[in-house]
Amino acid sequence: MKWVTWENIGVDRMACIWLIRRWIDPKAEFLFVPLGAKSLPKNAEPFDIPGARFSHHRGHCTFHTILKKHNLKDPILARIANIVDEADIVQDVHVEPVAAGLDLLCRGLRRISEDDYEALERGALLYEALYSELSAGEI
Repeated sequence: MKWVTWENIGVDRMACIWLIRRWIDPKAEFLFVPLGAKSLPKNAEPFDIPGARFSHHRGHCTFHTILKKHNLKDPILARIANIVDEADIVQDVHVEPVAAGLDLLCRGLRRISEDDYEALERGALLYEALYSELSAGEI
């Protein structure tokens, strides 16, 4: 399946791409369009784009939405959803100590990557490491 989102991916879109490839569709392909593009490829599922079925809903990030719509019940993924929420959405309460660092690292990965495809590969490694660390139960 093909998925489409805006270019210059960050914390939520990197997380979504990792989630889709790891738990939903390992052969997923991703397309990137300019921010605010009115025309999207017809054969691709949009995500993290306002109005898309997989986007921010009820104060939660797109990662959270994808988890819910695909009925993924893994408690580690739920924790990552909370971290991504806090990193991606302005909130009054901060409960996840790694959220700010995750956002900073994702922005840095984007800066050192030649394009979104390179950033998504680097981001996948970051989220795989986060999943592994949270699974160890030390954070």
